[in-house]
Amino acid sequence: IMSRMTNDVENISNTVSQSIASLFSGVLTLVGCLVFMLYYSPMLTLVSLTSVILTLVVTKNLTKFMRKYFPLQQTLLGRLNGHIEEMVSGYRTVAAYSKEKKACEEFGEISDELQKAAIKAQICGGIMGPCMNVISNISFLLVAGFGAYFLIIDFNPLALKGVMTVGTIQAFLQYTKNFTRPINEIAQQYSSIQTAIAGAERVFEIMDTEPENDEGTDKDFSIDNVKGDLMFKNIDFSYVPGEKVLHDFDLWIKSGQKLAIVGATGSGKTTVVNLLTRFYDIDGGSITLDGESIYDIPKKKLRGSIGIVLQDTVIFNDTIMQNIRYGRLDATDEEVIAAAKTAKVADFAEKMSDGYDTMLTEGGGNLSQGQRQLIAIARAVLADPKILILDEATSSIDTRTEVHIQEAMLALMKGRTSLIIAHRLSTIRDADKIVVIDGGKVVEAGNHEKLLNENGAYARLYNTQFAGIKT
Repeated sequence: IMSRMTNDVENISNTVSQSIASLFSGVLTLVGCLVFMLYYSPMLTLVSLTSVILTLVVTKNLTKFMRKYFPLQQTLLGRLNGHIEEMVSGYRTVAAYSKEKKACEEFGEISDELQKAAIKAQICGGIMGPCMNVISNISFLLVAGFGAYFLIIDFNPLALKGVMTVGTIQAFLQYTKNFTRPINEIAQQYSSIQTAIAGAERVFEIMDTEPENDEGTDKDFSIDNVKGDLMFKNIDFSYVPGEKVLHDFDLWIKSGQKLAIVGATGSGKTTVVNLLTRFYDIDGGSITLDGESIYDIPKKKLRGSIGIVLQDTVIFNDTIMQNIRYGRLDATDEEVIAAAKTAKVADFAEKMSDGYDTMLTEGGGNLSQGQRQLIAIARAVLADPKILILDEATSSIDTRTEVHIQEAMLALMKGRTSLIIAHRLSTIRDADKIVVIDGGKVVEAGNHEKLLNENGAYARLYNTQFAGIKT
């Protein structure tokens, strides 16, 4: 996508800026020359127009090959840029597993493919110019030959009337040259034009994608009136048709309740979050918020009532202050600082030389993983949502840091509906209700003590983590 929005757009921009002026002046030249040519000799004009016919034939055949190789060239260029970006951003992982040679080999393979496609594309594009020159010369010779023929044949009416003269032929040859020049100029740019067309197709694929624009049917829905009662009823969902992730799934989260979802990797825990926030739509069943279908609520308002702390924290290339303010853009500096203190961000931010004005690199490379997670939590504190989702919120935080933020998180969740998804079961002992998902269904539900006493799926997960009991 980055390649489409940078390389392809730049190619389109450069081609348009260079070609528009040439195209405009070329059209004027063509029209002007054609008028004068018709005035002097309609017969020779028809002869000179053979260049147009030949141009169309050659262009049609060459374009078949260009339309194959130029899009391939742009696609491979996008793959190459994506590979470079991936290797650079993940260089630590590459180095840790000693895969530098493998990364270079993959780069070489993609580069070789790109080189082959680019050579073929440039050959096709480069042939166009010489072909147009040949056609121009053929047209020039035809006009000269037929002009001489009209001049020397005694019974030619034009010659008898003195219309066709040597001067007329000379003028016509000059007009023919001017007539074919714009065509040749466009042919010289044909390669860049095809590159721009291939890039435009890739850009338009993105632009033609339907944007999220769901206004819902309930225009009067107000975030301020949200209580936070959530119900999933008979939910069916699959990312890939035929492969159910959730099947006949039921879940009720009462207003103000702190509910935790646990389960093995791939059991569908995060999918519940994706469906609630409408990043995906369900295949069957219903999801309601305060008794109203979430599909009747405008997406913007639905998501505005939900605060999310994801396991993969996004940090922008901006100050700590602005990164936290992303949770609520109209927040004052005092409100941002208060949120930072609640989420324990102040503990490290105020020790930095520039404090909250410290610039963070893209992805938060100058912060520890735990510190990045704390900034994400601070955003949620600042947003003050009616519903809170913590998706593996403390998975990247060390045990000591986790202890420090538990009090802050408990205060944040107090009085609001909270949905916690975690593998570390130590973080959910105090949840009002814990549900265990397995095979896309809820197999157990209850509080921590109740589920341990039942000695079922939750107990096995808990004992595996803390007691070392084999399952």
